[in-house]
Amino acid sequence: MREKILQVKTFGSFSMIYDGKSLFGRKVGETQFASMMQMLIHEREKGVSRDRLEQELFGEREVENVHHALQSVIYNAKKRLEKAGLPDVNYIEIRNGVVYWNDEIKVQEDATEFDQIYNRIKHEKNPDKKIKDLEKIFEIYTGEFLVKRQSVIWVAIEARRYEDMFRECVEEAAGLYLEKQNYTQLEHLGVYASNIEPFSDWEALTMEAMVALGRYEEATDLYAETAERYFEERGLKPSKRLLDSLNQLGNQVMHSYDVLDNIQHNLEEKGIQKGAYLCSYPTFRGIYHHLARMLERSGQSIYLMLCTIVDSKGRPMKEGAMLEGLAKRLEESICTSIRNSDVVNHYSKGQYLVLLINTTREDCAVIQKRINYKFLTDRQRTGVRYYVNSVVYEKDL
Repeated sequence: MREKILQVKTFGSFSMIYDGKSLFGRKVGETQFASMMQMLIHEREKGVSRDRLEQELFGEREVENVHHALQSVIYNAKKRLEKAGLPDVNYIEIRNGVVYWNDEIKVQEDATEFDQIYNRIKHEKNPDKKIKDLEKIFEIYTGEFLVKRQSVIWVAIEARRYEDMFRECVEEAAGLYLEKQNYTQLEHLGVYASNIEPFSDWEALTMEAMVALGRYEEATDLYAETAERYFEERGLKPSKRLLDSLNQLGNQVMHSYDVLDNIQHNLEEKGIQKGAYLCSYPTFRGIYHHLARMLERSGQSIYLMLCTIVDSKGRPMKEGAMLEGLAKRLEESICTSIRNSDVVNHYSKGQYLVLLINTTREDCAVIQKRINYKFLTDRQRTGVRYYVNSVVYEKDL
């Protein structure tokens, strides 16, 4: 006969299942029963001091007799566990001021399994065995630890610990896949890690795998989609890790042989928009590097201008419902106030970078007035603050 085990899931979502049935029904509430069970199950080896458990359950609330209140919670929990079909034993015991889960009821907790496998990985020398254990970790870790209770101190500490171990495991697995040139698994790892921990640059692993597999166009599309999503949802510009992946992509792309006319046709800008050249940050950065190099021989003057949206008190606007609309209007004002040859990048939620080519500092002031004329309205309380630097080429000695 199969031994019945209490299965406890803490990663991604919380559940407790015994003999195929949930102890919480369809919905897990933020109840004293759930809070107590989470703590007792997770720390079942050493137990939880009665004082700590009382603090967890009752906090600063005024309870006439806190020991009696804890006994009531434990009594109700026992009734609930018995009703759920668990064997009739003394599920929760108090010994010498410490509360324990009765080990007569066998428990399988995903977090405990994670710790056991992680410790095994740290001492494993065989790469093949290590990979198998790392892949088990990835099956177990389906999201943050007790994600809905991270306002609780002990939960937040554990969640951070597991998050750090998860990142370490991803990096180690990526290194092993690269050593074995197992780029398909590296791609799967990048996709998995990006879903589990968004906005953490794990897309770089997927890009690296795609490049190694010769899928350059897919890697380029992934970079563009990732950079846009990071910026739109979090206001983040591409990290060094993503930029390094893009550079690696550029260094490895090899096209099939072609004639010059076809190559030139593919290089030409499609659907040219009127106004300045609006581009992504990596493209802007590449243009900046190129123009800075040209200065040595061309003698042109180039200026870098930063346009920052400010509120009525002159403070930079970084968040808020109005900012998206203001940024769009500023973008249109900038692009229609400068030449087609100038370059623009939406740097952060409320900031734009502009490369003004073959111009003077006096011209910069004129351009700012043009932008203000188009951007500002009669009753508008927000404005734009401008910073201008000359672009200088500094070559290594």
